[in-house]
Parts: sequence; C-alpha cells; structure tokens
Amino acid sequence: MLRKGYDADVIAATIAELQQERLLDDARYAEMLVRMLTGRGQGPQRVRHALQEAGISAEGTAAALDTAPDWSELAADVRRRKFGAKVPKDWPGRARQMRFLQYRGFSKDHIASALGGSGADPETAESSDDS
Repeated sequence: MLRKGYDADVIAATIAELQQERLLDDARYAEMLVRMLTGRGQGPQRVRHALQEAGISAEGTAAALDTAPDWSELAADVRRRKFGAKVPKDWPGRARQMRFLQYRGFSKDHIASALGGSGADPETAESSDDS
C-alpha cells in the first residue's frame, strides 16, 4: 500500500481496525487453509508447506495443524475415495497407492495405516503361510 502512495499512518490504522474486527487474522486464515486442504485430501507435509508458503509463522503453523483431522483416518479415506474399499494384495497395486498417498503429503506411518499394516508385501506373508 505504501508503493501505491497511501500514508503509513492510514495503513497502520486500517490494519489495526481489520485485525480488531478479525477480518485480518493469520490464525483464522491458517485454520481455514488447513480445513480447505484436508478437505481436498492433502496430508500434513503438503499442508505444512502451504502454510509456510502463505507466510504463517512456525507457531501459527503448529497451532493450525493441531486443528486438523486424524491424519491416518484422512489417508485411509483419501485412499478409499481414489481406489475403492478393497486394499490390493499384490505389491504393484500397493506400491501405486503408496506413491499416490506420498504425493498427497502423507507420512509412511499414515500410508501404512491406510493400507492396513506395515506396507510389507502381503503375497510373501501369505505364501509362507501356505507352505
């Protein structure tokens, strides 16, 4: 606004008024951004990055991430919406879903939880049981 020629005192008074009316509030903006991105199926790493890109402080980012839903449940829901209810038993199918969730910003623990375990090859486990 300074570059546009507005007086610094007018800018400060306007910003103070907007903050008082909660029309300009970083915490509220951060919470809204978390709701929006988790609603789109984004994981904690992507959400954290978006908050940092938006200029939210580290403390504000941490506080906003505390308002997020359970990440493991969100990862499982995102996986179900994209691939259906059935978890693949073959390694290529599992790897494809793991890559998708990793791209969305979920951690290895969240991905393992969404796929119903550690992510180990289920065929290997099943074939040893069949012997």
